[in-house]
Amino acid sequence: MAVFFLPQIARAGAVERLAAFVEGTRAARGAFTQTVFTKSGKKPQQASGTMMFVRPGKFRWVYDQPYQQVLVGDGEKLWIWDKDLNQVTVKKLGKALGDSPAAFLAGEGDIERHFAVTEAEPRDGLEWAEARPKAAEANFERLRLGFRGEALQAMEILDNFGQTTVLVFSGIERNPPLPPAIFRFTPPKGADVVGD
Repeated sequence: MAVFFLPQIARAGAVERLAAFVEGTRAARGAFTQTVFTKSGKKPQQASGTMMFVRPGKFRWVYDQPYQQVLVGDGEKLWIWDKDLNQVTVKKLGKALGDSPAAFLAGEGDIERHFAVTEAEPRDGLEWAEARPKAAEANFERLRLGFRGEALQAMEILDNFGQTTVLVFSGIERNPPLPPAIFRFTPPKGADVVGD
């Protein structure tokens, strides 16, 4: 009687997928939908738009619906333009990015310096990695990133007020050529500019 041994197929967990995504993705672009659930259970707020980033520290998030807002990280500053108010808020990027969820996408890639990362339970057909900020003054309690295969599909952020923000990504392109001009921001004429 012959005995056959089948080779074990290595299966990467979500933490390994996150590490591979961070290591192998220097730039990305795609679309997102964002849903915010309040602790009190009010009707969820929904928004959608596009995002792109180039590490380190350069990103552009454009909210198209239900309001128009642009967030641009140019490597030194974070620019937030609210089109309806025609107001631009400017912050130093280091402070704004630090231990924030955006650090996963556009940061230096040294996630373990700022976060404790563990496996979370698979659900919704995704494998999840959970990250908790190491800094006591972080503005969120935990962040979860959901992967299907090698692709980042979702991000869930639980803030310190019990509010959960869920981002679902679609059409993500890894390492596309992105012109540097995308990550520059000039305040529109007549805009009120506040901040650093």
